[in-house]
Amino acid sequence: MLLLNFSNFPIEAGTDEAGRGCLAGPVTAAAVILSADFSNSTLNDSKQLSEKSREKLKPIIEQQAVSYAVCHLFPNEIDEINILNASMKAMQECILQLHPIPKFIIVDGNRLLNAKLGQISHSGKTFSKSEIALLKSIPNQSIIKGDAKYMSIAAASVLAKTYRDEYMNTIHEEFPMYNWKKNKGYPTKEHREAIKKYGVTKYHRMSFKLLPDKNLFDI
Repeated sequence: MLLLNFSNFPIEAGTDEAGRGCLAGPVTAAAVILSADFSNSTLNDSKQLSEKSREKLKPIIEQQAVSYAVCHLFPNEIDEINILNASMKAMQECILQLHPIPKFIIVDGNRLLNAKLGQISHSGKTFSKSEIALLKSIPNQSIIKGDAKYMSIAAASVLAKTYRDEYMNTIHEEFPMYNWKKNKGYPTKEHREAIKKYGVTKYHRMSFKLLPDKNLFDI
């Protein structure tokens, strides 16, 4: 059974992302505030759940959460500020959309949410000084494998994964030859063979190694 809270603060949010290792599509983050009486025995790290289980949990989380937010950061911004910064920025954007603003944040991984703020790109959101100050003011804790330990992070992982999968299913219809409906943009053999055969799309991350031992300009 996952734990409900890490801190003693009355309003605690958990945040996580999905899609960091993909060759195509956005990195998607979610943040969730759960009520003090929230309970669900099936909730777990999204990677440990079947697609069917995630889809069942999605409306439960959305209906029972005090607040939640989901954010996509797209390949052009990922290429500009790098995937690690994009992942953190996506989670930061989610926190700013929560109502009420949390008093404490727990983050999946080993990097504090406010370790690096104010990432500027030509295509994405630019945080205002007041937004940066707000994010700096909220204490937070990074937790390795937090999505398998705390309900709010697990809930965020489920939302991030399901929303990202929905997006990849949509763009699959535009470029079915890459089979994103199945591989979701991850570097499977099938996906890389399609890149080799058909080249890249506007949804591919050009800063990633799309093909082994292959120069991007040769694709």
